[in-house]
Amino acid sequence: MRLTAMTDYSMRLLMYLGGNRERLCTIAEVARVHGISEPHLMKITHRLAQAGWVETTRGKNGGMRLAREPEDISLGAVVRDMENDLAVVACLGNGQTDCILVGQCGLTRIMQGALDQFLAHLDAYTLADILPARPAQTTSQRTVTGCERKTDNTASLTSPSTSEIT
Repeated sequence: MRLTAMTDYSMRLLMYLGGNRERLCTIAEVARVHGISEPHLMKITHRLAQAGWVETTRGKNGGMRLAREPEDISLGAVVRDMENDLAVVACLGNGQTDCILVGQCGLTRIMQGALDQFLAHLDAYTLADILPARPAQTTSQRTVTGCERKTDNTASLTSPSTSEIT
């Protein structure tokens, strides 16, 4: 089974938004970072917004952000919302099938079980599980700006003074 590009791009978009929670993100920005066409990403954003995964703000200072906490976004639920057809074999689909074995084939039950296990596995994970870990900033890892000095002990990159050599 192979998921569609729409689901793949949806996950990328959700991960990007999850990694940039402090601000609104734009379609142009996400498209540029992931190499996705803006019209395609607009369609995905619209669908994610309809499903309640993202919220959008229109206008000059608009953008999008997660509508829920990453811990509340089930990967299985997103896949179900984004995929149009999860039927592993034709007889599992909603449409009519040409298979002459319908009703007398054990494969349907096995394939349905496989699909159920696949989705149950995804249901066990959330967006929070796939976001890159943010390093915790401690007092010894302060950012150096202007004339501040690092508080941790690091080797000097300057030439040693005469008194240090002797």
